[in-house]
Amino acid sequence: MTASNIFDVIVVGGGPAGLAAACAAWEAGAKRVLLVERDRELGGILNQCIHTGFGLFHFKEELTGPEYAQRFVDKLQATGVQVALDTMVLRITADRRVHVMSPTGGYREFQAGAVVLAMGCRERTRGAIGIPGDRPAGVLTAGSAQMYINMEGYRIGKRVVILGSGDIGLIMARRLTLEGAKVLACVELMPQPGGLTRNVVQCLFDFDIPLYLSHTVIHIRGDRRVEGVTIAQVDGSFRPVPGTEREIECDTLLLSVGLIPENELTREAGVPIDGRTRGPSVYENNETEIPGVFSAGNVLHVHDLVDFVTAEGLRAGRAAALFNANQKAMPFVEVVAGQGVAYTVPQRVRPANVGKALEILFRVNRPFAQGSVEVALDGSNEIAHTFKREHMIPAEMERIRVPKVTLEKAARLIIRVKGAGKSI
Repeated sequence: MTASNIFDVIVVGGGPAGLAAACAAWEAGAKRVLLVERDRELGGILNQCIHTGFGLFHFKEELTGPEYAQRFVDKLQATGVQVALDTMVLRITADRRVHVMSPTGGYREFQAGAVVLAMGCRERTRGAIGIPGDRPAGVLTAGSAQMYINMEGYRIGKRVVILGSGDIGLIMARRLTLEGAKVLACVELMPQPGGLTRNVVQCLFDFDIPLYLSHTVIHIRGDRRVEGVTIAQVDGSFRPVPGTEREIECDTLLLSVGLIPENELTREAGVPIDGRTRGPSVYENNETEIPGVFSAGNVLHVHDLVDFVTAEGLRAGRAAALFNANQKAMPFVEVVAGQGVAYTVPQRVRPANVGKALEILFRVNRPFAQGSVEVALDGSNEIAHTFKREHMIPAEMERIRVPKVTLEKAARLIIRVKGAGKSI
């Protein structure tokens, strides 16, 4: 392998996590950094998110998605990071060999001192959720509809039903309304919305779009084009309740039914996957259980704010630049999702690598009107810390900071939530 194919850090993915990781790796002292992106331009999903609401945490101002991405593209261009666009990563090995293919460069193999996985996530489709009925045109994922409207300039429909209340679906309800379409309903299987509260209010309620909770689409009707859908209420086991069926005439059905971390390359590299997040299990610095392979952003776990994606990218990029393949294994503390918690990130912590405190991200598995977050030691009843919360919902990421001294005296940390009132 020639010297030109050897890099200190290779970042896979040019979205917000990858851009942040590449910039951070360069700033942390990596001399040869390569950013590989399969699209023809950097920015990832941000390029089609023309609405505002980005950057409030990281930049302390409100930006559109393309504006947010451009801030990091400009920053990247001021570094010596090499960028390979229109380049598909075919395979990553456990010894950090990255195999790629592009129209101009053909097949190439690179060797990395460290790799940062930042491939993002993909949407669940109709096939993933198995909606019965005909198979006409007019059934799209919300992200695809966003791309067609915002980047390609197509009008996708006039009378629209949205299944699922994820953030992209909510934002598209507003976008379609502003484009002149009639959004007839947003139908959500769960008893609470799947997106941020601000998006529910600004994208549905402000435009008088009905939200049907504990409902789902049970049939799609149409020959060449969608002609209508049947929705029904569901019971506690998510089964349709007979007699609650309702027909809605429409020409388009948008699906906003969840996101899946894009981890095919991760699995092929042998990186262990957390069954709850569907992303890699990581340490405090975003290193996976394969030494020298790091992960950040929506490929690690699905986020609600791009600012948190950026924070993970920065942390992973810095750690990748400082990675030492000869360092000895260090003792670690396991972080466990307990009562009321869907998952935690990180899942493992090496106290020796932590400064004064460690930030732990997690999501609750049901809404709480009031509650407290407890940090318990080693599965016992000993509570090391308690954090009060007025409300918590699965759609919004929660964060706590645990002091290093706590990490140093535990073999396991259990993060659990207790409600102090009526669930919402």
